[in-house]
Amino acid sequence: QVQLAESGGGLVQAGGSLRLSCAASGRTLSNYIMGWFRQAPGKERELVASISRAGGNTYYANSVAARFTISRDNAKSAQYLQMNSLNPEDTAVYYCAARNGPWRPTIQGQYDYDYWGQGTQVTVSR
Repeated sequence: QVQLAESGGGLVQAGGSLRLSCAASGRTLSNYIMGWFRQAPGKERELVASISRAGGNTYYANSVAARFTISRDNAKSAQYLQMNSLNPEDTAVYYCAARNGPWRPTIQGQYDYDYWGQGTQVTVSR
């Protein structure tokens, strides 16, 4: 198993940036496909971005493409989400997640992921 812990959330003004980090412990991070999900109040948890084991392939939801960048450093057992040009619609709890199985950008459901962090709040003010 792998244990995940997010950090880096907070309050930011619209147009600002934040960088989320996810630290992994337990099994080697390179064993897993990684993703970032978010869940806003009253909404379903949605996949924001995912990245393949070696980092060569990525997926982004249309709502964040060109603003967010997912990356990973397997040597440091960490993944990151750089979020730029934030807007109030990005306000949510952001979760780090890991899954087994093949890399397919079409695998986007929360139930496809096996391991989760506790989440970090991101609030974007107008």
